[in-house]
Amino acid sequence: MATSNLSHQISLPFPTASLRFRPPRTTVTIQPHPPLKNRFKWSIQFSLVEQSPQKSKFDIQQLVPFLYEDLPHLFDDKGIDKTAYDERVFFRDPITKHDSLSGYLFNIALLKILFTPQFKLHSAKPTGPYEITTRWTMVMKFGLLPWKPELVFTGISIMGVNPENGKFCSHVDFWDSIQKNDYFSLEGLLEVIKQLRIYKTPELESPKYQILKKTANYEVRQYDPFIVVETNGDKLSGSTGFNDVAGYIFGKNSTTEKIPMTTPVFTEAIDTELSKVSIQIVLPSDKERESLPNPKQETVSLRKVEGGIAAVAKFSGKPTDDIVREKEKTLRSDITKDGLKPQIGCLFARYNDPGRTWSFIMRNEVLIWLDEFSLD
Repeated sequence: MATSNLSHQISLPFPTASLRFRPPRTTVTIQPHPPLKNRFKWSIQFSLVEQSPQKSKFDIQQLVPFLYEDLPHLFDDKGIDKTAYDERVFFRDPITKHDSLSGYLFNIALLKILFTPQFKLHSAKPTGPYEITTRWTMVMKFGLLPWKPELVFTGISIMGVNPENGKFCSHVDFWDSIQKNDYFSLEGLLEVIKQLRIYKTPELESPKYQILKKTANYEVRQYDPFIVVETNGDKLSGSTGFNDVAGYIFGKNSTTEKIPMTTPVFTEAIDTELSKVSIQIVLPSDKERESLPNPKQETVSLRKVEGGIAAVAKFSGKPTDDIVREKEKTLRSDITKDGLKPQIGCLFARYNDPGRTWSFIMRNEVLIWLDEFSLD
């Protein structure tokens, strides 16, 4: 095998191929990846994944635990194990191509310089005799622009293996957010440019989540549990009740404790007509429900949101009730079309003070909880 480290990893127990998150309201399952050879024949013509298995007794499964260990170091100081790759590595994504190990490593180094990449490996599974398919999320902050836009890409990588030496000889990426993934993809370039747009987001704590998938129209996120202080509102885009929940964090509570402000301000509708509404402020993540002071007003209450999986559509501009409802309708249609099961109601998130932020850079989001979600 390529190195003693690689040989050690091959001896590790094979990780489970199916992970299931079980928040109280939603289930997400990572399923095996379907074969992609018929759809993307061009991606394997330079790899060895089509060779006859009789020519080698190489077991592709032995490389899976190595990838689980190695790929999380893609952008950190340790880096990937270079000896696990052929000198001639065929690399393609929608806007980049290299045909050597040095070019492959240069591409990784360039991303580290231009962005601050965060890479999350969701799964790695054999999909052919000499082929492993990985599913991942990559979040990159572009620090060269003053507003430091955050670019998000999710997708799969098909990694071909040379059966003669057990080293990776090809790596082809496919993004979830575009249809034309072949090099050079104008659609891919436009996707990058689109994500460079300005969104003003306050430097305040917000609910923690992990992006599982980014399509052309929405993100699928896994939210951790969080606590809100809430009261009744009047409409999705309205501000009725905000002063009451803001008063709670500013000290109008049983102990006069002042609690740090967070973002966003949520408005939640829990019925099909989106008419029964509450307005909410998220409390800091280091606060426990039992340790929080009680609200002074009877109409204000504390509640723990159990988190789960949600589809989220982002948009800018000054939100009116008609606009928010239209965004909710479009998002619900998109996720239903993609085979997902949305729950009743929605959340509308406002990240900016409308009196202090230009409307065209406001960050607004519509969020719909999902009953289940499968990463495939």
